[in-house]
Amino acid sequence: MSKLLLFSASGYKESAYLSHTREFIDDFLKENFMIDEEILFIPYAGVRRTYDAYEAKVKEGLKKDNIKSLHCFENLKEAILNAKVFLVGGGNSFMLLHKLYENDLLEVLKERIKKGACYIGWSAGSNIAGLSIKTTNDMPIVMPKSFDSLGIFPYQINPHFISGKFPGHNGESREERLEEFLLTNPKDIVYAIPEGSALKVQDDSLKIIGYHDVLKLSYPFSIEYLKVNQITKI
Repeated sequence: MSKLLLFSASGYKESAYLSHTREFIDDFLKENFMIDEEILFIPYAGVRRTYDAYEAKVKEGLKKDNIKSLHCFENLKEAILNAKVFLVGGGNSFMLLHKLYENDLLEVLKERIKKGACYIGWSAGSNIAGLSIKTTNDMPIVMPKSFDSLGIFPYQINPHFISGKFPGHNGESREERLEEFLLTNPKDIVYAIPEGSALKVQDDSLKIIGYHDVLKLSYPFSIEYLKVNQITKI
């Protein structure tokens, strides 16, 4: 049983921090009868701010007081076992996964979600919901135990997807980078999420929400555009 809401980013265009996610998050929690539950925030992707500051920023951005960061608990595993809603923030995917492995939390988090807990993530928090972080855009600032991540979404995820090349940029485009991944991992599928959009999963059903189509990339290199509000089977 998977109940997932996976955003590309914490912002969209000129919107305030997390403001474009609020209505989607509230609807998701209401649908799963979790609107009044305490939300456990996992801040480990944050590198350039303290965990206290990150928690405060997320509370302000979502206008919710029922959010408590994992770093505030003495027993981390117990906190995860007792949580019914997880909120996993963005930052650096390598650091996030490294901290989950370092604290021996990856498997207990995975099992808790499989047993019905809701999972909400953005950016790095969305990245680790997939099979691995091999399609992240982040620099490997730390080496996690493995690139394997939660796998609660059974495919690869690429948040912050931007198509094409910017003027003056002579490196590979995002499509070219993802093609490289698929040439090396031909059995995998990648869901590329543009800013302002998200994947919403209820058990084996996937719905595209937000403002832009999501791209589904596979080998030999092909792109399928999943429309906003389109529902497919996983």
